[in-house]
Amino acid sequence: MTDFSPITNHDDPLQRLTPAFLEEVLGEEALAWVRARNDIANQTLATPPPGLPGVQELEEEILEILENPDRIPMVRVRGEWAYNVWTDGDNPRGLWRRQPYADYLAGGTDWDVLIDVDALAKREGKSWVWHGASVCFDNPDRALITLSDGGSDADSTREFDLVTRDWVEGGFYRPEAKGSLTWLTEDICWVAQSGNPETTSPSGYPLQAALLRRGQSIEDAEVIFTAPSTSMGVWPATIRDRLGVRSVLGVMEDFYTADHYLIPARPEEVDSRGVIPIPAPRSSEVSVWNDWTLVWLREDWQRGERLHPAGSLLSFATDILLASPEDAVAGELFVPTSNEVLEDLTATRDFIVLTTIRDVVSRLTAAHPPLDEVEGEWVQTDLESPGSGANSAFSTIVASALDATRSNDLWLVTTGYTQPSSLWLSKLESSAGAPTTVETTLVRQAPTLFDADRLTVSQHFATSEDGTKIPYFEVRNESVEGPTPTLLYGYGGFDVSLLPSYAPAVGRAWLNRGGVYVVANIRGGGEYGPQWHRSALKENRPRAYQDFVAVARDLVSRGVTTPQQLGVQGGSNGGLLVGNMYTGYPQDFGAVLCQVPLLDMGRYHTLLAGHSWVAEYGDPTEPEEWSFIRTFSPVHQFDPDRDYPALMLTTSTKDDRVHPGHARSLGYLAEKSGKSVLYYENIEGGHAGAADNRQRAHNQALGWAFLWRELGLN
Repeated sequence: MTDFSPITNHDDPLQRLTPAFLEEVLGEEALAWVRARNDIANQTLATPPPGLPGVQELEEEILEILENPDRIPMVRVRGEWAYNVWTDGDNPRGLWRRQPYADYLAGGTDWDVLIDVDALAKREGKSWVWHGASVCFDNPDRALITLSDGGSDADSTREFDLVTRDWVEGGFYRPEAKGSLTWLTEDICWVAQSGNPETTSPSGYPLQAALLRRGQSIEDAEVIFTAPSTSMGVWPATIRDRLGVRSVLGVMEDFYTADHYLIPARPEEVDSRGVIPIPAPRSSEVSVWNDWTLVWLREDWQRGERLHPAGSLLSFATDILLASPEDAVAGELFVPTSNEVLEDLTATRDFIVLTTIRDVVSRLTAAHPPLDEVEGEWVQTDLESPGSGANSAFSTIVASALDATRSNDLWLVTTGYTQPSSLWLSKLESSAGAPTTVETTLVRQAPTLFDADRLTVSQHFATSEDGTKIPYFEVRNESVEGPTPTLLYGYGGFDVSLLPSYAPAVGRAWLNRGGVYVVANIRGGGEYGPQWHRSALKENRPRAYQDFVAVARDLVSRGVTTPQQLGVQGGSNGGLLVGNMYTGYPQDFGAVLCQVPLLDMGRYHTLLAGHSWVAEYGDPTEPEEWSFIRTFSPVHQFDPDRDYPALMLTTSTKDDRVHPGHARSLGYLAEKSGKSVLYYENIEGGHAGAADNRQRAHNQALGWAFLWRELGLN
């Protein structure tokens, strides 16, 4: 084993603070280091202290949840068929299957298996992980199937014949890489493919969008658009609506800056001359639907004398916007308030359905476009949330179109911390131009997977260092009194909102054993719109950490828990969050569960997809920016002479988004300094951390066993 002494000079962000071999993902020395620590983690957590659960007990409970036969088989509908991917103990990698849509609505259980991923993996000698299927709109007997070897983001796509149940000889094919292959027509696909250094961005994503015609190799595809070499990547997509078949291109500079282009030509007439830029702020999200272009603002937009605030959703008549942008009238579909923001939107044939959140609780509104495209206003109707039950006030609604090209039907999924998910079908119609719900029916109901009879859900607000009120949800057993082992979960980045949802593993492993579960809606997320997110970018990133520790201290002051009984959990950007709790606020916590994390913020931009996150964290190569980035880089803030709470790090060797070297580095530093640290790295699984349910159950069980071991005896 290579010996290494931590470097204390942190002026150079690219200076490794740990041995170089830890960044060699599949290096022999690195994997030997990983396997040795995996053995230690498994052995340490196999036998729990008396009265506390161990890994095997927890793993079987979680596996039972993951493979429950009564869970909702969520589907995508194409034509007369409902398609589903199903995993269970006999089919850990999954079955792609279908049944008639009418049978699905009637509760049917007979499925026609199209692809057995486990059998395919065995036959082809690969560790296939399902990444998706797309049935051709023009020929529903053909589909594009995307699979990943081991679960990495890099994947490959092949054309599949649903009649012969076999790959199409000489059909569409995209070799393994980060990219996409999507239908334009039955005989033409959009392809974006990384791999070639000249057509791959610094973040590892494709820079070219090309048309691949049937019978062509990917090398012969006709390049329609090439993004600047400094871009994050280009993403082509096909639009099918009342105006026919069109295409759009999204060219991202970073996560929050993009140029959008419309290609209105008929598919057989698409060429590089017909790519039309859409005049909208580069910081906005843009979508084209029927006669309209929708612009969702991330920043304030001054148009003439009118200021449209960040978080607004505007509409423009597309023809006018493209021909004469200054003459295009902006319709306002949504304007945010101090406590209500737009979370999502979905399009049906005739309506735009808005999902808003008011103090982190969901609401739905359907909007019909104006008859007068120039001066008219959208007609909007609030939609009632179906379902009720305990704690239903704190619930989430997720809306999606059943078939946006052909109908106004909506799938609605309702869920909450103690509410199993319910799947509803809502039928919308237009009455005198106003959207109206004609009928909402319960289609499927997920089973109750933990005892919630005595659980209560409450919302509280902590006060952060700068006086900002930070909402958080608390789930606890009402019969438990006094300070209790408590788990605080957070994310706080990339405009992601943490909304109430049913988490049966949390219920079985934690809540039903007397633990308290808390979710913090800190800045950096999207719970209060773009400003909530942007207020924790780059040099303001520490605000997210101040928010999180404010919630932790509020829990202690309210008598919910004590610092010794308080654990934190987070993954990916949330792993960076709890990594900063570990190095920045060690006195406030008894245990830290840090999953697939970013931790070395001096080198993150050089590792895998890391360069694409510079807009979120800053650029370490710029001295002014490194001066603040280093303050929230856990491997740089780690002090071998300081006392820290117990730490468990988990990651995946196959994670080609967040490099496993991040977790390896902090694990190495903590171990060399004699700290209490466990490390577990799944050899498969990608950024999700696991490739099948058994692996997922084992990974989760290790985390819960660690938390009970560290917090349950205090």
